[in-house]
Amino acid sequence: MDGVLVDSYQAHFKSWRQMAHKDGVDFTQDDFNATFGRVSREIVTDLWGQSRTDEQILAMEDEKERLYREIIEEDFPAMPGMKELLHDLVEDGFALAVGSSGPYENLQIVIRQLGAQSLLAATITARDVRRGKPDPEVFQLAAERIGLPTARCAVIEDAPLGITAGRAAGCATIGLASTGRMPEQLSEADLVVTSVDQITPAVMRELIDRHSH
Repeated sequence: MDGVLVDSYQAHFKSWRQMAHKDGVDFTQDDFNATFGRVSREIVTDLWGQSRTDEQILAMEDEKERLYREIIEEDFPAMPGMKELLHDLVEDGFALAVGSSGPYENLQIVIRQLGAQSLLAATITARDVRRGKPDPEVFQLAAERIGLPTARCAVIEDAPLGITAGRAAGCATIGLASTGRMPEQLSEADLVVTSVDQITPAVMRELIDRHSH
């Protein structure tokens, strides 16, 4: 979802900074880059866990995500070309799933803003998984819910942790370097592109066929 369906990089960074500032913590760009793509509760636990109870960690996670939703509701940063790609893939016979480490409520905003309710065969969010990326659980579960082996699936990701998770799941991987990532940061992917319009149903089908064979 993040960095693929929605160009949420700055919105997430802004919400982390706002939440951390309330706690007297300077959350830097380096902090954000090192954690982007992970489950929020894991990030909170790593950065504040030594001095917080489980209840406080949960409250901080909820506050961070509330701030994020406020930001994208006010100005939704759709990824250019993604709405068209979703329609093209469905028309070509692909089953689409979103596998996100983010909260269910975040995904619902993105789906509604993109008008993608009827296009998705499955959605996976933080409420469905026990382990965040780079663990492959989110993509394994997505493949299971659309009824395909992971070898017949392709993951589009903008974060190195997501590429690692996709590979570990056994999926073909596409690195989308258009949200502040450099292409070399996604070099583990089977294919790296710099814009959504470089991904087509034909490109996706050829990548999956090559990968599964």
